[in-house]
Amino acid sequence: MASNVVAPPREVATGFLTLASVGRAREAWERYAAPDFVHHNAFVGGDPASLIAAMEDNAREHSAKTLEILRTIAEGPFVAVHSRVRLAPGEPVVATIHLFRIEAGRIVELRDVGQPAPADSPNEHGLF
Repeated sequence: MASNVVAPPREVATGFLTLASVGRAREAWERYAAPDFVHHNAFVGGDPASLIAAMEDNAREHSAKTLEILRTIAEGPFVAVHSRVRLAPGEPVVATIHLFRIEAGRIVELRDVGQPAPADSPNEHGLF
C-alpha cells in the first residue's frame, strides 16, 4: 500500500539535488517534481523536458561532479539550498544556491544561481 505521508520541503529539495547531481535527473524529476513544475534557468528552455535533458547532459559530461550541500533554510513552502559544486577533481569550485517552492511534497518552482569561487579572494571568509 502506498504511503500518503508527504516529505517535508527540506527533504524534497535535498533529495532532488542529491539524485540529480549523480546523474539520476529523470528519477529526481519523477520522484519530486509537480506536473505544473516551472524553472527559471536562463540557459535552458522553460519546459521540464529541456531541463531534464540538460541535467542528464551535464551528468554525462561531468561524471565526476560532486555536490556538497552545506546548509538549507526552509520557511513554509520555500527552501534555499547552499552547495559547493565541483565539476571534476582539480576544477574550480562553484558556490550554488537553489531556491525551491514546494507544495504537497512536490517541487512546483525552481531557481538556481552559481558563482565560481575565485582562487585568490581578498575576502578571508570566502563563499562558504
